[in-house]
Amino acid sequence: MNPNWELRDCCNRDQRIFLITIGVFTVVILVLWRTFLLTPFKLITVFLHEASHAIACKLTCGQVEGMQVHANEGGVTQTRGGVYWLILPAGYLGSSFWGMVLILASTNLLTAKIAAGCFIAALFIVLFIAKNWTLRGLCIGFIIFIAVIWVLQELTKVRILRYVILFIGVMNSLFSVYDIYDDLISRRVHSSDAEKFAELCPCPCNGVGWGVIWGMISFIFLCGAMYLGLVILS
Repeated sequence: MNPNWELRDCCNRDQRIFLITIGVFTVVILVLWRTFLLTPFKLITVFLHEASHAIACKLTCGQVEGMQVHANEGGVTQTRGGVYWLILPAGYLGSSFWGMVLILASTNLLTAKIAAGCFIAALFIVLFIAKNWTLRGLCIGFIIFIAVIWVLQELTKVRILRYVILFIGVMNSLFSVYDIYDDLISRRVHSSDAEKFAELCPCPCNGVGWGVIWGMISFIFLCGAMYLGLVILS
């Protein structure tokens, strides 16, 4: 069956549920943004940001010496070697990309299970390079959380694994865009990845400029996830 790229006859029941759920999750996230309830999910976004730095480092033959996630929603990845101008943008763009992947994975139970399994594996691996207890606790907590949701999915009528994966994906996508705006555009943190990238790049573009570009790419990832999700469900 050929993909329905034109989205003819949109929207069927599954597509409507997909869009409504994303809309509801977005409203819930915005309402609870300043509350402690979203803190673990914000820290997971920071985790994916730092993990993306680590993946880029390893893919460019560098060494990852440690990773930290802090309770104030900051983080750092210690690397040695690798291609620095690829490692720097990988954090913000990588976390946006993983948000898109999780949103798309939620469209099917099998892919949601694969995403959950890969997520648990990634958290387990990071336990061995974590340099602080905030990150270790985050990894252990989310391994247990996702495992419990998976068991409930298999053994009870509480079948919410797809929705949990979708929520994490939406949260990650929204927080990535906000984080880029907050760190790189509105406050302009001079030690940010974008400022460091601007110093390396020969292009006549400062850190704010790169922040705008990365923010636009992150927003495209979010829109692309919604569009491709509708194509998959058509």
